[in-house]
Amino acid sequence: MAYHSNITDKEKFEHICNLTTSLVGLRKGSLSFKSRKQEIQLPRLVAANIGRLNYIHHRIISDVLNRDRSLIYYYENMHGANYTSWKKYREIFNLVHQAYTEIEESKPSFEDSRAMKRYLLEFIKESAKNQVQILITSGKVGCKILTSYKSFSSTLKNIKFALANFNHSIEINLL
Repeated sequence: MAYHSNITDKEKFEHICNLTTSLVGLRKGSLSFKSRKQEIQLPRLVAANIGRLNYIHHRIISDVLNRDRSLIYYYENMHGANYTSWKKYREIFNLVHQAYTEIEESKPSFEDSRAMKRYLLEFIKESAKNQVQILITSGKVGCKILTSYKSFSSTLKNIKFALANFNHSIEINLL
């Protein structure tokens, strides 16, 4: 049985939510409130659509926003109409999208998969038992780290530490 999960998507979307709340002047975490007031609803809509533009799954967005997944589908479906006809939505969307894009583009990526693997091996040690496969992607290159169930948690923690300032994505596969 193979299990596949992208663990960085939740962190990326939480970052989008925190950026959105700070740019519009809301309290951190307020996008998950049950309020339907426009001052909370509009930034929630913007954050969800920016998440979808960054290929974050509907399930992850709905979990972070404490909403039903079908609402995220609706937000995504209405994005084009909202962007063209709703000035306030367009202004907030452009503000948050531009800020998020600048932050993500400022992070470096690896150019060579062997260089990335060598860099990671300075922080971690691969296990002889190949029970979990950690796939790391940075830019257009990627590498695999094999580990055991026992050392998985510490290995993942060290990978996240090593790549904190790099543009990266981490996926987990159980072998």
